[in-house]
Amino acid sequence: MNITANWSYPTAVKLGRGRIKELAAACTSLGMKKPLLVTDRGLANMAITQGALEVLEEAGLGRAIFADVDPNPNEINLEAGIKAFRDGGHDGVVAFGGGSGLDLGKCVAFMVGQTRPVWDFEDVGDWWTRASLEGIAPIVAVPTTAGTGSEVGRASVITNSQTHVKKIIFHPKFLPGVVICDPELTMGMPKAITAGTGMDAFAHCLEAYCSPFFHPMSHGIALEGMRLVKDFLPRAYHEANDIEARTNMMAAAAMGAVAFQKGLGAIHALSHPIGAVYNTHHGMTNAVVMPAVLRFNRKAIEEKIVRAASYLGIAGGFDGFYDYVLSLRSELNVPNTLTAMGIKPDRIDELAAMAIEDPSCGGNPVTLTLENTKTLFRDCF
Repeated sequence: MNITANWSYPTAVKLGRGRIKELAAACTSLGMKKPLLVTDRGLANMAITQGALEVLEEAGLGRAIFADVDPNPNEINLEAGIKAFRDGGHDGVVAFGGGSGLDLGKCVAFMVGQTRPVWDFEDVGDWWTRASLEGIAPIVAVPTTAGTGSEVGRASVITNSQTHVKKIIFHPKFLPGVVICDPELTMGMPKAITAGTGMDAFAHCLEAYCSPFFHPMSHGIALEGMRLVKDFLPRAYHEANDIEARTNMMAAAAMGAVAFQKGLGAIHALSHPIGAVYNTHHGMTNAVVMPAVLRFNRKAIEEKIVRAASYLGIAGGFDGFYDYVLSLRSELNVPNTLTAMGIKPDRIDELAAMAIEDPSCGGNPVTLTLENTKTLFRDCF
């Protein structure tokens, strides 16, 4: 099956095999004449990245790349990216890659128009209104994984290199003007990355679905996103060249990020500080803590999970859904515990304190306190 689609929710999304060829046209449609492609170090010299640069170069848009981006990008990477943008006289950003490249690229495009420090735009209250709209550069996003959904998001996660705390930087202008989702770009992913990013998409949908806030559109999107992951993530994991599975996983990733406008929860509240302190893969960390969070939230979410299980074709209600999550993790070779990830339980107090300050904790169905978050962390080891 060859899936091709054009969507305008929440922005223009070009989905389908081979659509990276439309990259130059996407840039031109946003007024770019000299874009800067921002990606991470691991992708910089890969064939998919060089192919994207060739598309730009052949259209007369140059071949500029910035790749000094860490797996958990920080303000040091951001400052270097802003300097590269200004020094090169660029007028737009192609945010290319997984969550790190997408988040850093979007933040570079935003911050080139600001005079205040990036932390002044944290997702707190109406802090986003502090931003100057003049000078924000247009963005084309090109995901090369199927997990974070950052390509359709209005925020970037930036780690403070001094405090090791992840901050969510928000502004409506972070939303890219055009997104190109070409599943061929994801076919070379290692199995562990396919698993980790896919479980990130599942975590986004699961937490959004369970969030107590009212957002019926996101609620429905989250439920269907979980179905796509259930049906297609194992196929993508076992058969790297299954283009139908890869396409549907790109759709699920985008849906997860749209859905979590409804809220996230303890899975992300725990995984953000773990990733910031130990530099773990975000999606894989989500997968590791997921069962403990399901147990923690059971009383508040059981009725919802029973309905979800029925929709997903999973027998046994909450217990059946829980067993499905364990089975999926096992099939994808997800570590059973944080201990199995190589993390020691000697910093639980610090991690719990960071978790209850994370914006994600506000969407958890059970209110997170310092004490019950410590208990939850212990349950993950």
